[in-house]
Parts: sequence; C-alpha cells; structure tokens
Amino acid sequence: MLMPKRVKHRKVHRGRMKGIATRGNKVTYGAYGLVAEECGWINSNQIEAARIAMTRSIRRGGNVYIKIFPHKSVTKKPAEVRMGSGKGSPDYWVAVIKPGRVMFEIDGITEEQAREALRLATHKLPVKCKFVIKGQENVKGGDN
Repeated sequence: MLMPKRVKHRKVHRGRMKGIATRGNKVTYGAYGLVAEECGWINSNQIEAARIAMTRSIRRGGNVYIKIFPHKSVTKKPAEVRMGSGKGSPDYWVAVIKPGRVMFEIDGITEEQAREALRLATHKLPVKCKFVIKGQENVKGGDN
C-alpha cells in the first residue's frame, strides 16, 4: 500500500475539505484522465484497487499514471477503550481530494479502452468521477 516513508508528525488534524483543486487539475502525463467531481478522502487501499482494475483492463497496453498520494494519517483508538487518554495511533493513510483533481491518467490506448478502464476504476473509489481528455478539462469556478 502507498504511505509516506517518513513523516515529521505522525498525527495530523482532520482539516476541512472546501473549495476546488487549484493544483493537479490538468491532464499532464497521459491522454485521458479521471477527475473527481466531489471532495473526499481516498485511502491507500482504494487507490491500489483502482490501479489494479485499470491495469487488468488494459492488459499490458498503455501506461497508467497515479497522480494522488496518501499523505494524511487517520488515527483510530482500539475497540472498547474508554474516552480520554489522548489521540489514537495512526490506522491508515488517505489522500485529500477536492473537486477538479485529476487522480489517474492513461496513455497509449484507444479512447474506448481508456473509458472502460477508468469506468472500472471509478467503481473502486468513494467519490463521483468523470472521464476527461487532455486539453478538454474544464476548471470549475469557486462554488463552495
């Protein structure tokens, strides 16, 4: 699973997910991309499941680029532990996703194959996504 090699602070605040993605909102490496339409957390298991679904779909043709990385740790206290006594230990790692963020890119295959591969990847993710072609991404205005 994806996770940072080393971090300065193991326990981070939950933070807020507002606004749109100002960085990572263009298809740069591949010809086709998968863009998030809502905000959310995507954990390392979900990123890996989407990657496996895409690579199995395209069968050795083309390249898959993962443009998100789980930098944020999510802590959890053990089961049946009383309230208090500090914050729990890190349980898993998540990538914070905002609307407009390009999460995955594919190159070297036809548009139909790319649509199918990214459709399969979308089923593994907890946020709504859409298929985009390089140069045709529309960056939303600040709605929220």
